[in-house]
Amino acid sequence: METILVIDDEKDLVMIIKDILETNGYNVLTAYNGFDGIKMSKKKPDLIILDVMMPDIDGFNVCNLIRDNIDCPILFLSAKDSEQDKVKGLAIGGDDYITKPFSLKELVSRVNAHLRREKRKIEKLDTHFLHFKNMDIDLKGLNVEVNDKNINLTKKEFEIVELLALNPGQVFSKDQIYEKIWGYDGLGDTSTVTEHIKNIRFKINSLDKDNKFIQTVWGLGYKWEINHEN
Repeated sequence: METILVIDDEKDLVMIIKDILETNGYNVLTAYNGFDGIKMSKKKPDLIILDVMMPDIDGFNVCNLIRDNIDCPILFLSAKDSEQDKVKGLAIGGDDYITKPFSLKELVSRVNAHLRREKRKIEKLDTHFLHFKNMDIDLKGLNVEVNDKNINLTKKEFEIVELLALNPGQVFSKDQIYEKIWGYDGLGDTSTVTEHIKNIRFKINSLDKDNKFIQTVWGLGYKWEINHEN
């Protein structure tokens, strides 16, 4: 049974979310402020539902503090629906952004979708081998083939492909990609990510001009297009 952590200062809303998730077969942990949420996150839940606007420490800061130690999906809840807030939420490590008020049916659907994606990711990691349409990715051999022909990717290019392919549908900002691949102490900047994405696309398209797995999400970053696969 998967465990979901709900962090929100609106106690009535937390109980409503808890009831509907438990009805759908999930184990639910709750926290009514950011600091308690940080403590509860150490229990390693499978997914976190995190309110943005809380009085002591807001959801964005909670995400920043736990993201390095938490790999599970984080779904933001917020009454703020500006594009700037959504971009910020995704850029700091969130996987989804749901605007209040929302339907419980939509929330459960998104939770289900993210957990299914996590399950597929784990299954793929267990095999060390990914297959998308006419592309094969060997995670252990650090090798990518398109139409049974090897693509000569650099180590950093492969790491970018690996990051995106293991998280299909998830949007990564340029900052996120740079920090994950080059680290906080990297000597370059996000323009390096742009150039590497450009090179990857060129190499892949030289063998398959219709290959569009790496999609640009304008104003946000890049994602692996899951609807492009067979």
